[in-house]
Amino acid sequence: MNVQLVTPAPLRVNNGNKITALRWANILKHLGHRVRITQSYNGKTCDLLVALHARRSADSIQRFHDTHPGLPLIVVLTGTDLYRDIQVHRKAQQSLEVADRLIVLQKKAFQELPKSLHHKTRVIYQSAEQPTQRAPAPNRRSFQVCLIAHLRAEKDPLRAPIAVRRLPADSRIEIIHIGLALDDRLAEKAQAEAARNRRYRWLGPLSHSRTLQLLAESKLVCITSKMEGSSNVLSEALACGVPVVATRIPGLIGTLGEEFPGYFPVGDGEKLRGLLLRAEGDVKFYRSLKQHCARAAKLIQPKREIDAWRRLLKELGN
Repeated sequence: MNVQLVTPAPLRVNNGNKITALRWANILKHLGHRVRITQSYNGKTCDLLVALHARRSADSIQRFHDTHPGLPLIVVLTGTDLYRDIQVHRKAQQSLEVADRLIVLQKKAFQELPKSLHHKTRVIYQSAEQPTQRAPAPNRRSFQVCLIAHLRAEKDPLRAPIAVRRLPADSRIEIIHIGLALDDRLAEKAQAEAARNRRYRWLGPLSHSRTLQLLAESKLVCITSKMEGSSNVLSEALACGVPVVATRIPGLIGTLGEEFPGYFPVGDGEKLRGLLLRAEGDVKFYRSLKQHCARAAKLIQPKREIDAWRRLLKELGN
């Protein structure tokens, strides 16, 4: 089968959508199919269209549906789709209507969809491979917290560095921030923060392999997002065995579970500060974060994702 996978983000940008698209392309090839990744539907013949983003890929989705109404169409819902766009954008809503199947990335997403769409919605958790090599021992002189987030408003990327401005002098917490500047104003603020905050380093964009290396070397991963459909960063942290602290939002609760002890409210820097200090200084709390993350890691095993795609394609007759 010829599959076209549409993702509106440029593939030169190392972001979650790119990582998802490349991983899914490899899964589909593993299952015996031919795959092209494009930024829009180009009109070329294919047997199946898989489109990330109900709103941003809406024109491609509608064009494929109009041109090939009898061919299967899968729409993948991102965080901005679920928690903003499908509520207000007619084109995003039309994408949901014409799709043969909808993919969501965690179980909480069903709460955002009309019940009339539940029958054609499937959950596929985003997987991540366990590292093939052991991570170097963490630097005992610092408690390295990894923040992986492009500079854009939805990620609230400066919440963590602001939270660690005035920690006790004996705290070893340091934040390394990996991410591309997608907002000039936030970039200026990040540069200014790094200049005055000895606990914060913004490294800019790095390769995926280097990012994973720094993540695996860290003691903790911090996720400060205001909205997520799910999170590749979360999956990669779970696969590496590095615990997380995260905003209490549905896109993360859907993987980590309601009882996860490492949540803080969106935008609450004081609660985040307390969690970071507790993770650093309270061995029992840090161990509980690791245990909860180890349980959640069962959801992001690669075989589980491959099997989910195999079942979905079988439903569609392929």
